[in-house]
Amino acid sequence: MASASHASTPLLKDELDIVIPTIRNLDFLEMWRHFFQPYHLIIVQDGDPNKTIRVPEGFDYDLYNRNDITRMLGPKSTCISFKDSACRCFGYMVSKKKYKYIYTIDDDCFVAKDPSGKDINALEQHIKNLLSPSTPFFFNTLYDPYRDGADFVRGYPFSLREGVPTAVSHGLWLNIPDYDAPTQLVKPLERNTRYVDAILTIPKGTLFPMCGMNLAFDRELIGPAMYFGLMGDGQPIGRYDDMWAGWCTKVITDHLGLGVKTGLPYIWHSKASNPFVNLKKEYNGIFWQEELIPFFQSVSLPKEATTAQKCYLELAKQVRAKLGKVDGYFNKLADSMVTWIDAWDELNPPKGGVSTANGPPKK
Repeated sequence: MASASHASTPLLKDELDIVIPTIRNLDFLEMWRHFFQPYHLIIVQDGDPNKTIRVPEGFDYDLYNRNDITRMLGPKSTCISFKDSACRCFGYMVSKKKYKYIYTIDDDCFVAKDPSGKDINALEQHIKNLLSPSTPFFFNTLYDPYRDGADFVRGYPFSLREGVPTAVSHGLWLNIPDYDAPTQLVKPLERNTRYVDAILTIPKGTLFPMCGMNLAFDRELIGPAMYFGLMGDGQPIGRYDDMWAGWCTKVITDHLGLGVKTGLPYIWHSKASNPFVNLKKEYNGIFWQEELIPFFQSVSLPKEATTAQKCYLELAKQVRAKLGKVDGYFNKLADSMVTWIDAWDELNPPKGGVSTANGPPKK
């Protein structure tokens, strides 16, 4: 695949939305202007809807606040988290039908440099990851065999070398690592300076902790499963929104025969969040995840579940049946998973159908 140069048309220019959750002015976009300006942005404003968010001039964007979410979804808006970056998944839902791919990034993530000092075009690398196959059924020891300078190693089955479609590209971070609160507290000065030039397909049957701050996915293949749960205001848990989406998505991609890649590209994560605030948000999750991981490891989806929507609704049933015993919160979460799919289908009717939701807000 040819690299996008300064003179060429950016990859997937008319097929990709960039989704950014925020509570502040988006001055960080100036740093990303060269890479992001050709694309359409969806900004999901969290917190006070009366606050004005400043977006630098020259970007093509739609901005949605809580009032817009309520207007467009009505009673179903309760499935979208408030005062938590989990609200970003509303952007996935309202992405226009022509946009097949999503890239989401946090507003404290800056352009990183590779070991040669060159700026990393994270978006371009994510696109390359998504447009090349994954190899979830057999591990290639030379990492991604589809990259320039790599291939399948001796002993790799020829019957599996075509790979499968890639549904998710999970990028990493230099500087501030994505640690939980206990690790932050014992390693307050730790910084990630290791640039590893590798992309891996996460094997089938293996879960992983998905971070939402530098993430891309194929909306058509897996979008309905990218629900970031009920977090933040009024909920007993926070900072597990991307983890929940990652566990659900991985189980579903495994079932549907799709791939998930992790590794390149890197972004520069500029600031660490407060570990004491994080501990308060994560406290229940730290205990609950010891029940959640075995649950997801044992999930089995029926053969009749042939789409992300069908898989997700089946998963919601199992969440209610098995995790409702852990805490009542999971019954509420299971309800919201169903509401999310209802809202997704309402805003994204099948071909020939008509959406009944109101259109996008004014810029």
